Amino acid sequence: MRIAEVHPQPDWVLSIVADDGRVGRFDLSPYLEYEAFDELRDHDEFMKVSNGGYFIEWECGADLSADTIEARWRVDGENGSLVL
Repeated sequence: MRIAEVHPQPDWVLSIVADDGRVGRFDLSPYLEYEAFDELRDHDEFMKVSNGGYFIEWECGADLSADTIEARWRVDGENGSLVL
């Protein structure tokens, strides 16, 4: 999967659009217990996500691969509109 768009939401959820048109949500909150994601407990830091196509990353250095996201996201639909 290649990530076309990523939009952080207020509840530590990422709204994601894949390059094949699938739209879904990835809940980051279970990852916040791990040291690598400590800084993302600060909501302002969480909102600073950037899209690398095959990964997403934050200014603090935390990152997730598209494979990890694809394995654990909830797909809302295909070729649907993203609700922000």
